[in-house]
Amino acid sequence: MTEHVRWPQGQQSAVVVTLDFNDIHGILTQTPAVAGRDKTLSVWRYGTLRGVDRLLALLAEKNIRASWCLPAIVAEENPEVFARITAAGHEIACSGGTHQNFDTLSLDEQLACVTDGCSRLEALNGQRPVGFRTPAGQWKPGLADALSKAGIRWSSSWRGDDLPYFHPETRLVELPLHYELEDEPYFAFNLSPAVPPGQSRIASYQQTLENMKLDFQGFHRFGLCYVLRLHPEIIGTAGRISLLAELLDFIASHNDVWIATAEEVADYWQTQPGNLPEHPAEIFHRQLQEQSL
Repeated sequence: MTEHVRWPQGQQSAVVVTLDFNDIHGILTQTPAVAGRDKTLSVWRYGTLRGVDRLLALLAEKNIRASWCLPAIVAEENPEVFARITAAGHEIACSGGTHQNFDTLSLDEQLACVTDGCSRLEALNGQRPVGFRTPAGQWKPGLADALSKAGIRWSSSWRGDDLPYFHPETRLVELPLHYELEDEPYFAFNLSPAVPPGQSRIASYQQTLENMKLDFQGFHRFGLCYVLRLHPEIIGTAGRISLLAELLDFIASHNDVWIATAEEVADYWQTQPGNLPEHPAEIFHRQLQEQSL
């Protein structure tokens, strides 16, 4: 691809709002020792209790459809909350049947986790997800091809670029992430004892907002794809939801930005040519092939 991409209707850049909705299951995967510690788990349950509805109200006010990534167990345990998300017209993407650390799974187990999650989510709302985000850990070589054959059209799990790209030898589109476009690195904080360990910060809201605005200006200037990764328990607090509102207003003040779901961006990207040979994904793929010889 050339450095500048002409997005649909001549738009200058693309913006995708993604939400990771894991309830308590994400932290239970990361730190199993917190099982049964209701005071600690209430930090993550807050997203289900308050954060989701604040986000739904804000997104409705701004007329934005987001892509919600969740394991099926969260939807099954919170059917009324899940129904409100789908009723609002948002995209549902799969993060497995249960929230699992992919580092501990074989390729077959990883694929089974995804297909199980897709089937269970489809059973709840009648639509099979076409998007995937790794719940935790790294996926095994070969999963991209397996996901593509299973009907998954996009992933937002990897990094390594600021434009979408194809996983080598597939048409599976990756919408790459950046830590500076996530709420967790700014606002994760320690409990007592620390959960998770080593996360002892709550950043300035105003400075965080300015960082995200500056990043958007850069992404917009170069015609890139700005993927926000947010969490209901973090960005959905009474104070931080206004930070997101101001950021979305700033983005929308640019009349040549395409605000779309991950599925819409991935479908558009299917009209684009494949990766250049020097793309990091292609280089990594060739290295894996060489190692297997």
